[in-house]
Amino acid sequence: MAPTATTQEPQPTPHTLTKGTLIACCLAVCVAQIGLVLPASLNGLMQQSLKLDGSQLVWVSAAFFLPTATLGLTFGVVGDLFGRKRMLVGGAALMALGWTLAATAHSATPLFIGQATSGLGAAALFPSSLALLTAAAPEPQARARVLAAWTASLTTGAFAAPLISGVSGEQGSFRLAFAVVSAIAVASAVVSLLGSGDSCAPEGRALDWGGQITIAGGLLVLLYAVIEGPNYGWASPRTVAGFVLAAVLIAAFLRIESRTTAPMLRLDLFKIPRIWASAVVAVIGMFGFIGSGYSLSIRVGVIQHQSPMASALPFMVIAAVTPVVSFALARLLERFSPRLVLVIGFAVMAAGQFWLAVLPITQTSLLAMLPALLLNGLGFGFAVSGLTAATVNSVPIELAGMASASTSLIQQIGQTFGAAIISTVALSSSASALAQGLPPLGLAPDHLNAVHQALAEGGPLAVLGAFGGTDHPVAQATVTALAHGFSVGQFVCVCASLTALTISALFIRPTAKAAQHTPAPPLAAAAPR
Repeated sequence: MAPTATTQEPQPTPHTLTKGTLIACCLAVCVAQIGLVLPASLNGLMQQSLKLDGSQLVWVSAAFFLPTATLGLTFGVVGDLFGRKRMLVGGAALMALGWTLAATAHSATPLFIGQATSGLGAAALFPSSLALLTAAAPEPQARARVLAAWTASLTTGAFAAPLISGVSGEQGSFRLAFAVVSAIAVASAVVSLLGSGDSCAPEGRALDWGGQITIAGGLLVLLYAVIEGPNYGWASPRTVAGFVLAAVLIAAFLRIESRTTAPMLRLDLFKIPRIWASAVVAVIGMFGFIGSGYSLSIRVGVIQHQSPMASALPFMVIAAVTPVVSFALARLLERFSPRLVLVIGFAVMAAGQFWLAVLPITQTSLLAMLPALLLNGLGFGFAVSGLTAATVNSVPIELAGMASASTSLIQQIGQTFGAAIISTVALSSSASALAQGLPPLGLAPDHLNAVHQALAEGGPLAVLGAFGGTDHPVAQATVTALAHGFSVGQFVCVCASLTALTISALFIRPTAKAAQHTPAPPLAAAAPR
């Protein structure tokens, strides 16, 4: 008797999109986005609990942003070589480890280390989740749908972060929030391990240590110079040396990438107009969005001393918008060029940022901010969807990993420097305004000198920490000065959004053919060493 054939479900190929893969990738990017947004809604609580000054508060976010930005390309290469599923599992595990450390932090240093460890994990999750989805959905309509799902998951994470921080903060500690998100990261690792498919694209890919070292070093030194410049002085040898060294390292990175046979970033991709234009728009646009969010967090959490839940609500409103309009975004990307989506997004975002810039600091109700928050959330959803589509739809499928990693790197650079530069601009403007506002208060000389010393050592936030919550004239003058400074910061973000809009309109042209039918630009031969 012949053996009876057993019926089995057909096994998916490595590039077949399955429900498990979609869920794993969406959960992974949701967890990574939680890490990006979480510090913003905890700024007030961390500043009060650990007595952080202005630069330390920026480093809490920068410690996460920096590895996410600098290692995204390398993790994109590792995923292409060894499989993107491994990146999903390992990245989520790293985030869980980092957040566990942050949950036990009682000083600034372990908090920075925990944030940096979690940032390493996010560097793996952002490009790997996007590359895995785009490689599994080569058809234009299918790709538009998965991009919309990926973007909706991104903003779901942005919604979950302030909700978690608000509920946890009501218990009196920021540490509980980190413990909760650590558990979510563990769940993401398990889902990816058990449910996700896999894909890779190893052809022509290799680890590029020279490029990785120079780009990581260049961005780290540049970020240090930007954040610490106000403390040491912009003309001080340390600050000037930082900017010079950063320029040298970034120039070395570009030279290495143009000469190596297996670059982690193919510079010749930027000969495609939509790619280089999208890169510039991503840096400027994400700089404006994150900078605006950082200014908002200081406004509600530090200056106004609102409760943790009240400080979290504005960010929940911003993040709630994109999932609501995700279906419309998918339809727009199917029918129209990403350029239209980008122009709409940045126009709406600029309007929301302008509203926040002119809103008086005495307005503490959520209702007063609601129109601005809705505009910012809607603009962000359109901008991220348009940027992602403009980038990955401009290259063939075999370059989806590199394009995805490049998109992640460029957006993260903008986000990394958004908080740092806006904080520098806002705190510098606030310090000048406060210094000018102190003499008319008629303080005793000893008292005035003490305030000036606190201002010189820790900036306006240190002065607010000493006098905040009181009716003392110094407290009132500090609040007025900080309100002025962070309003200036919001206006800088408006200018950034309008610049991104202009570049999108002029240089991101529609393409006649889908990316999978577009031949890859030839890789330039490596120059002789």
